[in-house]
Amino acid sequence: MSGLACLSQKRWLVNDGSRGVTWRRWHWTGPGEEHHRQFCLFPGPSPEWMVRHTLTPGDLRDLQVEPVKSSAAMEDYSILMNVSWRLRADASIRLLKATKICVTGKGNHQSYSCVRCNYTEAFQTQTRPSGGRWTFSYIGFPVEPNTLYFIGAHNIPNANMNEDPPSMSVNFTSAGCLDHIMKYKKKCIEAGSLWDPDITACKKNETTVEVNFTTSPLGNKYMALIQNNIVIGFSYMLENQPPTRASVVIPVTGESEGAVVQLTPYFHTCGNDCIRRKGTVVLCPQTGRSILGGWLPLFLSALLVATWVLVVVIYLMWKHERTKKASFPTTTLLPLIKVLVVYPSEICFHHTVCYFTEFLQNHCRSEVILEEWQKKKIAEMGPVQWLTTQKKAVDKVIFLLSNDVSSSCDNTCGQREGSLHESSQDLFPLAFNLFCSDLRSQTPLNKYMVVYFRDADTKDEYSALSVCPKYHLMKDAAAFCTELHVKQPVSGGKRLTACFL
Repeated sequence: MSGLACLSQKRWLVNDGSRGVTWRRWHWTGPGEEHHRQFCLFPGPSPEWMVRHTLTPGDLRDLQVEPVKSSAAMEDYSILMNVSWRLRADASIRLLKATKICVTGKGNHQSYSCVRCNYTEAFQTQTRPSGGRWTFSYIGFPVEPNTLYFIGAHNIPNANMNEDPPSMSVNFTSAGCLDHIMKYKKKCIEAGSLWDPDITACKKNETTVEVNFTTSPLGNKYMALIQNNIVIGFSYMLENQPPTRASVVIPVTGESEGAVVQLTPYFHTCGNDCIRRKGTVVLCPQTGRSILGGWLPLFLSALLVATWVLVVVIYLMWKHERTKKASFPTTTLLPLIKVLVVYPSEICFHHTVCYFTEFLQNHCRSEVILEEWQKKKIAEMGPVQWLTTQKKAVDKVIFLLSNDVSSSCDNTCGQREGSLHESSQDLFPLAFNLFCSDLRSQTPLNKYMVVYFRDADTKDEYSALSVCPKYHLMKDAAAFCTELHVKQPVSGGKRLTACFL
């Protein structure tokens, strides 16, 4: 009966600008001792490919993939890929010597690994002695969370040069960090996979929501966001105490019952890419004791002095009307303005640009223009002409900056097909060049503003933006919304040399 012995090779490409060198680590798994070899191979065809065969084996009958937990004691909880295949029951099985399996991973970090499984004996029969098909499996490819894998396999000897080689391939997408198996990986734990915030949120009245949750030892900064189709309230929190129950009352500007509470942690291990948790807003419970305690003094006062009751009622009504008026931002009375938002391509579009756009629309009375929404017009007009036209038409041009950008941002939040990183041209440098043109020509720069979420300093190549008004959200949110509706010219003579890129 034929056995199976596998040699695996894993490849990393050196990305230092020099010629790529392929490193292979060979691992023999079979009867007897295990042998390891590691050496450097320069790119080139295998000598085996140069041999011409009169006959070669056919392709595989079936190829399947599933994740399994590693039984080895490792520091990091290991998930491996179990690749199983069945051989085709035909005469070509007598020529079969080995099967090669290659796995390509597309995620935060691209990977490429291959394994060659040699059959220890030649096949004498097309099926197993029991009558079933020959079935084999290999466990060894590591699995990372939120990664798309392409698994391909073909039999050896290979097809001759310039001939169509038979092969079979399947796709496999691994689960995210909240999966019941994947959540124990080290990188998932560092992102908060084992943290249970136990979020509770209730509507106290028409203008406030109380959110309670359990903090984590991984960090002390959190943001709670209330959404009901649109963002109706948010709040940042700093909790320096050890893991305990935290409470925050958040002002809201719309109906909050049934709204979604999104809790975003900012741990030092994962920064802006930590796992977000959600809850639902319900009505706060009202006990008979609390109702009685609130109204009993008023009833006793009414029985003693009728005029005092009248004064109290009038005062409470006046205070309620004042609070109701104050809960609505005064910016809703300002005229609607057009705003063009430009941003570097590395900024996370969904969790940074989209939330900033919602803030402009809902709190600053702004009609927002994004290049992500007008790709068709940009393709028809060209990026430079489109930017020039939009700059003339809008009231403000906002440069959105962030000095804390993670290359894996869109991966956790869920990168979309056709997203900014995949198919769009980066319009930020073109917009900056138009700004520099206005700066040199002494054109009033009252249209330009800079908004950032982290440190106030800008990159050296964009230091000319320092002449523009700068705002730190959400710290300067009120001042920023007010400035949007003010047309004050800005001097165009500062740091002119910074525009020569």
